[in-house]
Amino acid sequence: MRTYEVLFILSPQVTEEETTTLIAEFKRVAESTGATLKSEDAWGRRRLAYPIQKFNEGIYHLFVFESAGSLAELDRRMKNSDRVLRHMIVRTDLDLKRADKLAKRNPKKERVRPAPASAATPAAEEVPQA
Repeated sequence: MRTYEVLFILSPQVTEEETTTLIAEFKRVAESTGATLKSEDAWGRRRLAYPIQKFNEGIYHLFVFESAGSLAELDRRMKNSDRVLRHMIVRTDLDLKRADKLAKRNPKKERVRPAPASAATPAAEEVPQA
């Protein structure tokens, strides 16, 4: 199974009812292709880093899907929707695989700290002469 993160920004002019219907529509499209929704985060209205179509803020939403196939239909629908300012679909399971592989290849080595010089070798003690 592949894991995908889908982040999209809706226009700030979209009403709450339209937002919920768009989100339900995007979920339905993704689930019709065989994807299962793992998590969903509504980030809400946020300021954009730069103006997009003369808007300075947008409504952010994040989905995490698991799917055996691709999300090409969802991508196409988001491109055609005027209410979606930007969207991004990223496959994240490959990154997790790479991170696990690197962790197995390079296990964390325990760092052995050298003892401080004063504790490691006792200072030359004066031996009383008889």
